[in-house]
Amino acid sequence: MIRDNETIKDIQEKIDLWIKNHGGYWSPLAMLAAITEELGEVAREINNLEGFKPKKIKNPNLLLGEELADLLFSIICVANHYNVDLNSCLEKTILKYTKRDANRFV
Repeated sequence: MIRDNETIKDIQEKIDLWIKNHGGYWSPLAMLAAITEELGEVAREINNLEGFKPKKIKNPNLLLGEELADLLFSIICVANHYNVDLNSCLEKTILKYTKRDANRFV
């Protein structure tokens, strides 16, 4: 269970422990394929929500959330494999967008 005060680093450690207890990491190319597959599932759900490819489901937002979480899990696995600290990288990315786009959408 993820707590409100957990950092991305905490979540990376939690996923790392889970992966190591369930057979270990896949090869990098297999993980990349998983990311691609999950991204396709996110696209399918957004197509449904936007009415381009409707399907009969009871709670479309729940499915989108699940697919986004699957994609995030897959991305974290790749980050863990390559020892990427997503917490600090995301902070740098936010700063980059803040500086670059400060007045872009005003």
